[in-house]
Amino acid sequence: MTTEPMQALPSAVVLIVENEPLQRLDMIDLVEEAGFLAVDAWDADHAVAILEKRLDIRVVFTDIDMPGSMDGLRLAAAIRDRWPPIEIIVTTAGTPPDASQMPARSIFVPKPINADDAIRAIRKLTS
Repeated sequence: MTTEPMQALPSAVVLIVENEPLQRLDMIDLVEEAGFLAVDAWDADHAVAILEKRLDIRVVFTDIDMPGSMDGLRLAAAIRDRWPPIEIIVTTAGTPPDASQMPARSIFVPKPINADDAIRAIRKLTS
C-alpha cells in the first residue's frame, strides 16, 4: 500500500483585484507561495461577480487605480457594506489613501508590494 503525502489545505482564500496582468500574476504567486488560495479579478465589477458566487473569500486584496465602474476604494467600501466579514487590503503605487477613505478593518500596503509586508497583512487579517 502506498501513501501519498497529505497536502495542507490553504489557510484562507484571497481575492486579488488587479487590472495589470503581470502584477496580478505576481500577486497570485505571492499569495499562493504563502499557503493561501488565490482567486483573481481584473476589475471591481468582476470582483463583485465573484463575491456574489463564492462564500469562501476571506480577504480581498485590491488595487485602487482600476478602470471600470468603480476604483478599488469604492470596491472596498462596497465590500464592507455588502460582505462585512471579508477583510480588505488596499494597494496603489500612487498617493496613499487618507485614513478617512479606508474602510474599517482594512490595511494599506503600498506598491511596489513588499512580499513580507503583504503576507504579514494577510496573516494578520486571517488570524
